[in-house]
Amino acid sequence: MILLGTRLTLLIGPTIPVPAPPSFLEALENVTVTHSDQGRSGFQITFRAGRSSSDILDYALLSSPLLRPFNRVVLVVTFGAIPQVLMDGMITDQQFSPSNQPGASTLTVTGEDVSIMMDLEEKSVEHPAQPEAIIALKLIASYAQYGLISLVIPPPSIDVPLPNERIPVQQGTDLEYLQQIAERFGYVFYVTPGPAPLTNTAYWGPPIRVGVPQRAISVNMGPNTNAEISNSRYDSLALTFVTGRVQDRRLNEAVPVQTFASTRPPLVSQPAWATQPQVRTRQFRQSGVDTMQAFTRAQAETDASTDQVVELTGELDASRYEALLQPRALVGVRGVGYSYDGIYYVKRVTHNIRKGEYRQNFTLTR
Repeated sequence: MILLGTRLTLLIGPTIPVPAPPSFLEALENVTVTHSDQGRSGFQITFRAGRSSSDILDYALLSSPLLRPFNRVVLVVTFGAIPQVLMDGMITDQQFSPSNQPGASTLTVTGEDVSIMMDLEEKSVEHPAQPEAIIALKLIASYAQYGLISLVIPPPSIDVPLPNERIPVQQGTDLEYLQQIAERFGYVFYVTPGPAPLTNTAYWGPPIRVGVPQRAISVNMGPNTNAEISNSRYDSLALTFVTGRVQDRRLNEAVPVQTFASTRPPLVSQPAWATQPQVRTRQFRQSGVDTMQAFTRAQAETDASTDQVVELTGELDASRYEALLQPRALVGVRGVGYSYDGIYYVKRVTHNIRKGEYRQNFTLTR
């Protein structure tokens, strides 16, 4: 499917996806892909489901083995000569909408990224003498058949559990447990498609706040405009400090716990935690941890709250932007004004593709 200098490639199949047949591309009506920094990414592909005289028993698309549940779907977008993987996932849902009008019937397949395969089986598993980073590497490696490339960043405090003191026990799916142990340090776990087709990057580590920003989002810039901003918001109640005490299980003493600022690299010259006269404060109520673990978890809550202070939403014209706006990364914004220009974290992107049109709806925070 070619639109405005952009080419969309669809690969689909049960084990190793292959290029979709011409009949699928002719019937393709629109594609929607949503990437968010929370939860799994998803896709939805709509086909026109026509029926000819040779389709005696059923519609050709409905009877095709390529669209069966848990078949793999890979979407690749090429801007000029540079291909980028937009989605790598599994079909999980199929919806057919028949119509009395010729050519108006549609078949919509919905799916999620390959991390859905990590969320199918609940387990009760012990991980003796293994810190969280080692557990993450081990669980990710068990899904190598989906092209997972592990990228695990060790936390600032490593507490190797001694078997005579405690044994980490997993109660739930692998995906739930990876996210659970990541939250202890203010970390995240997610799977992103690429860098090459049929490969995926499994990231377990702190939210990315460093690196080279993506191509700038420009508004009110004349011929250089590539987006529209629909809303900008400053929430003074989002920032949260944590205070309290913890009974250190090793020292057997009550130790004060308190946070004063975010440890993440600030995206503005005057962050909210340094300029707001009043900040919401919550009590630290966790138990069964030592002092270092308590400070790490309290700081993780404060760090996460700093991402919700400023929020921008808008729509990007992909034909002018000529690139995929990647979530969980940084991007520059210009043309909105001094208060809202600058570097942002990309929280959510929804891609809407149809013949002759490609729009990217985004949510940015800092």
